[in-house]
Amino acid sequence: MTAPSAPDTVVLIHGFWVTPRSWEGWKAHYEARGLRVLTPAYPGFEVEVEALNADPTPIAQVTLPQIVEHLAGVIGALDRPPVLIGHSAGGTITQLLLDRGFGAVGVALNSAPTEGVRVLPLSQLRSTWTAFKNPANRHRAVPLTEEQWHYAFTNTFDAEESRRLHQRYAIPAPGSILWSSVLANFMPGPQDAHVDYHNAARPPLLFVSGSEDHIMPPSVQRSNAAHYRGDTVTEHREYPGYAHLLPAQPGWERIADEVLDWALAHVSGDRPMATGAQ
Repeated sequence: MTAPSAPDTVVLIHGFWVTPRSWEGWKAHYEARGLRVLTPAYPGFEVEVEALNADPTPIAQVTLPQIVEHLAGVIGALDRPPVLIGHSAGGTITQLLLDRGFGAVGVALNSAPTEGVRVLPLSQLRSTWTAFKNPANRHRAVPLTEEQWHYAFTNTFDAEESRRLHQRYAIPAPGSILWSSVLANFMPGPQDAHVDYHNAARPPLLFVSGSEDHIMPPSVQRSNAAHYRGDTVTEHREYPGYAHLLPAQPGWERIADEVLDWALAHVSGDRPMATGAQ
């Protein structure tokens, strides 16, 4: 067997309520390690945070299949499978892409769940209640106030830093996808966030949790990881003291290095590279 070539590219996938700007530290950090780093935006999100806050129409209109198809196109155009690292909803998207044959290995940080994970901690409900308290939000882009952001994303940060990060990173989230993710477990047949938990060809996957995360507590990632069956590598690590916005919390550099080292160590076998959305 030909020894697998190590990925030379890392694709960082952002979650909801933020844009690729939220990866600015990780992008520079990995580039300093000699890797090519891509931080693709969701379709329609290619503008800056300020522009999306001024006109959130693209946020209200985007769908999960559109996001996955767009990112699959970015990854499928590469000459070799990359490392995928997704945060929050980006962790869900990472799982969907891996299940469809995109990427050599994946890391899901403080990940939102895929279909079938029914854990719903009270802190998660409180964090997302602004989206679900009004059914009309299913057709809107739903923002977080500074107070809501602090509870959901930066509860371990001081108030001044939380406010600064809200101004720098925060945008509304697509209410339609949030609502669909909740309803999926009550609807017949596979929905948009469905993966094959028995997919023996799925690349290795590491779930990473921050112990203080309110919006996606460790119980969500543990349950998600436990759904996977078979011989595929699926592991979970928990970092004490970290909130949801783990990629920007002091000490993130150590986590960035550790998860990348794990990913590179778990690339195994020659994988055929998917070349388009499936």
